[in-house]
Parts: sequence; structure tokens; C-alpha cells
Amino acid sequence: MTPPTGSPEGKLGTLDVDAYLADPLRKQAFVTPMFDIIAPRYDAFTRLFSLGMDAGWKRRAIAAAAAAAPGARTVLDLASGTGDVAAQLARALPHAAVTALDASPRMIDAARARLRTRDADVAARVTPVVGDMMALPQETATVDVVSASYGVRNVPDPVQCVREMARVVHPGGILVTLDFYQPGFGPWRALFLWYLSLAGNIVGWLWHRDPVVYGYIARSIRDFMTADAFSALLEREGFDVISESRALFGGIAQHVARRR
Repeated sequence: MTPPTGSPEGKLGTLDVDAYLADPLRKQAFVTPMFDIIAPRYDAFTRLFSLGMDAGWKRRAIAAAAAAAPGARTVLDLASGTGDVAAQLARALPHAAVTALDASPRMIDAARARLRTRDADVAARVTPVVGDMMALPQETATVDVVSASYGVRNVPDPVQCVREMARVVHPGGILVTLDFYQPGFGPWRALFLWYLSLAGNIVGWLWHRDPVVYGYIARSIRDFMTADAFSALLEREGFDVISESRALFGGIAQHVARRR
């Protein structure tokens, strides 16, 4: 792996992680190499880390997108990772061309490999691309549906990211997001973050000899917002929130919103 310019070298755990995450100018330089590292085992990790619940959360998000925009022709799946959600969106929206965008080149390589094998039935309608959620390559008001699973939390500036999503979705278009959030109830928040930190550090050490590559998740949630705050952000940036559903007592939330 050749990290992008300005990215950390060597094991990520040797760095001052909190300093990288607190600085919007350096956060992406930490996050992208981290996802390059975990790309080969990312799907296995999400199943393990969520105790098998991740697949159900994603199925519900995909069903929500299909129900809100059944005739969608243009779909943009952000933080697409290995392309699992992009492929499922292509099946759920049979008339749609899906762009699967991720900042990690190795994730996009994994998505292309997946489309050649497991998801060959929809490969002609899914295009994996390396790209930046903070500066989307799509033209203004050209997308019917934007989806983002576990993506907004990882960008340097969530407000700018939401503005970019609002820019590319045409009026009446749909946004569906799934992400981790800070639970509002203090004692549960502390327990939730403790579990994610412990489990992430253990798996990071066992799989990569670098605890921070998965322990990062707890840190990113700690620095993120609540699901209520995200709903308010969507409303401020030009969306009407149609529905919000939560799991793990607010630690996970799905938002469905329509562009005003």
C-alpha cells in the first residue's frame, strides 16, 4: 500500500490518533490508509463486530431506499467499501445505474473483485470509483438516491459532506444513511463506547497487530454527534427527514430524507 500524500507511515497505533482525528486537515490522511489496511477483512469484521446485526441494518436501509424511490435511475452509494450495499441497491432498484464511491483504493479494488464474482449479475450497472465525500464528482442535482453506510462519521467535516450530498441530489431525491452515533443516555453511551473500544482493540491486535485500526471506531463515535443532531443537520441543509429508526438504544440510526 502506498499511502496518499500527507498520510501517516507505519503502524497507525504509533501515531497521536486523537490529534489526527481532531484536525480536519489531517483526519482523511489517517482514515484512508486505515481503510486500505482493513479492506481485505472488512466484511468479516462488520459481521463480527455487530454480532451479526449489520446485515439486517443494511437490508432495512436498502429497502427504505427502494420504497422511497422505486423508479430511481441514478444512485450514488458513498463510503461504499467492498460494494455490498451498492450491489444490493442495484438489485432492489432494477432500472438504476449505481456509482460505488469510496476514498480507499483498496476498498474499491475489493468492490471490483466482488462484482466479478459474487455480484456478477449486477456488475454491468455498478461502477466503483475512488472519490471524496467532501467533494463529489457528480454534477449538481443529477442523482435520484444517495446512500451512505458508516460514512459521514469518518469525513473531516460532516456539515460539508451533507452539503455535498444535498448538492448532487435533485429536488425530491432521496438520501438514506446508516451510521453509528453517540447514544444520548450517558451511562449507556459510556458502556457502548467501552465495548466498541475493547472489541475493536482486540480484533485490531489479533488481525493486524495494530489495535487502533478497529479501536478507531469508538474514538470516531465519541467525536461524532447524536442521531437527533444529525436529523437537525439534515433539516438545516435542505432535507426533510421522512423517517429515523434506531438500534442499540441510539448507537445506530438510519435516516431517510427527501431533498427540498
